[in-house]
Amino acid sequence: MKNSIISYPRIGANRELKFGTEKYFKNEIDQNELLEIARNLRIKHWQSIKAAGIDFIPSNDFSFYDNVLDAATLFNIVPSKYKRLNLSPLDEYFAQARGYQGEKGDVVALAMKKWFNTNYHYLVPECDDADKIALVGDKIFKEYQEAKEQGIETKPVLIGVFTLFKLVHFKDEKSKNLAQSKLAEAYTALLQRLNELGVEWVQFDEPYLVYDLDAKEIALFEEFYEEILSHKGGTKILLQSYFGDLRDLYPSLLGSKFDGLGLDFVEGKESLNLLKAHGFSDEKTLFAGLINGKNIYKNNYSKSLELVEKIRQHASNIVLNTSCSLLHSPYSVKFESKLEDSYLKFFAFAEEKLQELKELKIILSSDDPKSHPLFKANIALFENTPSRSDAAVQKRLQNLKKEDFVRLPAFEERIREQNALLNLPPLPTTTIGSFPQSADVRSTRLAFKQSKITAENYTEFNQGKIKECIQIQEEIGLDVLVHGEFERNDMVEYFGENLQGFLFTQNGWVQSYGTRCVKPPIIWGDVSRLKPITVSWSQYAQSQSSKIVKGMLTGPVTILNWSFPREDISLKESTEQIALAIRDEVLDLEAAGIKIIQIDEAALREKLPLRKSDWHSEYLDWAIPAFNLVHSGVKSTTQIHTHMCYSEFSDILKEIDALDADVISFEASRSNLELLDTLKAIHFQTQVGPGVYDIHSPRIPSVEELVQTMEKILQKLPREQVWINPDCGLKTRAYKEVVASLKNLVKATQQVRENL
Repeated sequence: MKNSIISYPRIGANRELKFGTEKYFKNEIDQNELLEIARNLRIKHWQSIKAAGIDFIPSNDFSFYDNVLDAATLFNIVPSKYKRLNLSPLDEYFAQARGYQGEKGDVVALAMKKWFNTNYHYLVPECDDADKIALVGDKIFKEYQEAKEQGIETKPVLIGVFTLFKLVHFKDEKSKNLAQSKLAEAYTALLQRLNELGVEWVQFDEPYLVYDLDAKEIALFEEFYEEILSHKGGTKILLQSYFGDLRDLYPSLLGSKFDGLGLDFVEGKESLNLLKAHGFSDEKTLFAGLINGKNIYKNNYSKSLELVEKIRQHASNIVLNTSCSLLHSPYSVKFESKLEDSYLKFFAFAEEKLQELKELKIILSSDDPKSHPLFKANIALFENTPSRSDAAVQKRLQNLKKEDFVRLPAFEERIREQNALLNLPPLPTTTIGSFPQSADVRSTRLAFKQSKITAENYTEFNQGKIKECIQIQEEIGLDVLVHGEFERNDMVEYFGENLQGFLFTQNGWVQSYGTRCVKPPIIWGDVSRLKPITVSWSQYAQSQSSKIVKGMLTGPVTILNWSFPREDISLKESTEQIALAIRDEVLDLEAAGIKIIQIDEAALREKLPLRKSDWHSEYLDWAIPAFNLVHSGVKSTTQIHTHMCYSEFSDILKEIDALDADVISFEASRSNLELLDTLKAIHFQTQVGPGVYDIHSPRIPSVEELVQTMEKILQKLPREQVWINPDCGLKTRAYKEVVASLKNLVKATQQVRENL
């Protein structure tokens, strides 16, 4: 019995990569210093994984920004607009990720989308010259040799050819067709080089295979690998899947030349049934994904042993594996000194998941696994789990009625009343919510948490920041204002801290994209709101302006999706508990005189099943009503906004319309406003604010650029339906960028209004 992990977090135990990279962006360190930080992190991670007794240790899972971008760069899939900048390879790489604005040009960043059903974001490669696709990079080889120099044999990891091909945006069909043969050649060249280096195993990640695949897609996958595997040589190839099962092509994979198949037994609900129905090849190794790479609760060894016994009935050569990359887990619980051990003992972050794999290997290799002390200790832990139930919350859920999920009157009547009351100009301008979290904001919040300042001091400071933020927005000329969210560390963590049933970590950071890390709260027990959360801040902000100031909340689905969820109750029940808590906040904001309330559902799509056949029954049938429950009790004149970002929404827009919000703002700038055609086609009734510029890039959009974007929007949508806003919150940007960008946004809007 051996064990393996798919890949490991790369940010470092204390986010060393984040801080080092940000210093490089600010010219505080040079390229050599950044490369040394990265090298030290890789070596430390390899040594830790080896010390934990893991047999298959990954390499090339490290990235300065994103593994998909790494693969595209490896094969020269770099748009000419970045090549023309004549930057160093590393700076050209970062230009694709962040955009570039300087003496060499002005180029926007690549589009960014959610990585399957996670909160990680990948960069969408663009190919404008498929003829140039070839193996040009050497990162994967250098990192393998780097580990080898440390005496550590690794399995290099790379996005598989089929998944990469499906994720690349090609300029036309001709380019796409040419790319098929060029990518096959490039991956073949890669294998030949790995053979020369004496690599024993290489892992090709093919998560796209867990989608619904049609005959044409299956044929394309088989065509790719028929060519590549015919040149594979002595290096063994692991086809690794995750986030689902391989039901569309599993039987054919058994007869393929792959040496190993990685199956997900956590999210792959048909994986075991596929084994039962079709068996497994004695010539292949099954990498069985048993350890949940996404959640932080400890593995139940009793359930794992039961599952392994069932797998062993059909497969003789098994490697214990994670269900997906540990990139989606925090680094280690050993940095958590404030969480009580009564809770902490139930959690396993990335480093602890290595230990679980080690212990499972020991237990399963013993003569009597169920008598092993490690097994007994794990069983005792789960047998003594404290109650997480709240009788009041359970009673409230039981008393819900159908009418609690329906808002009246209908949208058309509400919007007429709202337009009359709010009296906003055409193309109302606003922002998504947050303003920059400068150093003084963060340090004051920390001082308050550490009891170095009083609650009165903290309130006074934040009120000063809110007053300043309102003045800035009024000077810029925005129509609907926000209070800036200076009291919030994170849009989910902040609400979790003010709700019953959540736990919080000190260092449970998870990479969201690039240098952006989030610290998801843990849903431990039944959720409820004990007192108002945002009302006083919204009231104060509104008192500072005669203009409308939005109340800002995070929706129940996003709070669930951006937290580590419970595993003892359904996601539906957990979400409805959160929805009732946020509903209380909505009604209190309305009672306090707040006329517009934004309930962000940035992560609505995140847990949407990857297979369309499961969309409604397993997710949408409860996720959409949960949002309805939040706002169904407000008056017709109270305008409800929501916001969604960095996902593909075109195929669920009808369901999004069923959220029954009055205004929805979408991330749209990096996707070139492609969403608008679908909005028009389905007669989307809700008012919309397609993001007119990308806030995840430091570049400042010009007035001319913004005018062109707005005119493009108005070619697709009636002006009565359109709001003007950035594509996301401004928390991560500097004030200098924010003010300049928003001034240009208002100027551009004024020009467009004059032309209406």
